[in-house]
Amino acid sequence: MKTKTKNPIQLLLMFLMAGLYACSSTPDSIVAIENFDKAKYLGKWYEIARIDFKFEKDLNNTTAEYSLNDNGTIKVDNRGYNTVKEEWEQAIGKAKFVGDETVARLKVSFFGPFYSGYNVIALDDDYRYALVAGENFDYLWILSRENTIPGYIEENYLQIAEDAGFDTSRLLWVEHNEPE
Repeated sequence: MKTKTKNPIQLLLMFLMAGLYACSSTPDSIVAIENFDKAKYLGKWYEIARIDFKFEKDLNNTTAEYSLNDNGTIKVDNRGYNTVKEEWEQAIGKAKFVGDETVARLKVSFFGPFYSGYNVIALDDDYRYALVAGENFDYLWILSRENTIPGYIEENYLQIAEDAGFDTSRLLWVEHNEPE
């Protein structure tokens, strides 16, 4: 019996499509908020805590600034101070909504066609504090418009994250001490 092998380009396209699909899906317990107002979310956010991963390793004083691009996507400007290299690092990317813009479910790219999930799962009415989940349980951020967060917000967001299935003991609490 003869087996038909796929062309290497077809295989590459299949893997690429599977990877892009995986980046836009999330576990069922990660639910993005509705009635999201993109305009209120734009601006500067301080990273209060995160589940650490390789692209933010050794970074403190981390911030994210969101603004609109001319084409309607959101410009993502991430910045942090590398405590080992003793220098500032910056990554600029773009974000797009996955569906309706009133649902805080986006995908973010810093590397061409490769996207990762970005889901706002908790947000106060004044858009001062946000809890953001990635596409799986390895990505979680607590953000604030200031470089601190009130204890009751922290406790509430930790509980929401734990209820969704996150291991909050993995969170790294970011220092904001603005080195020169």
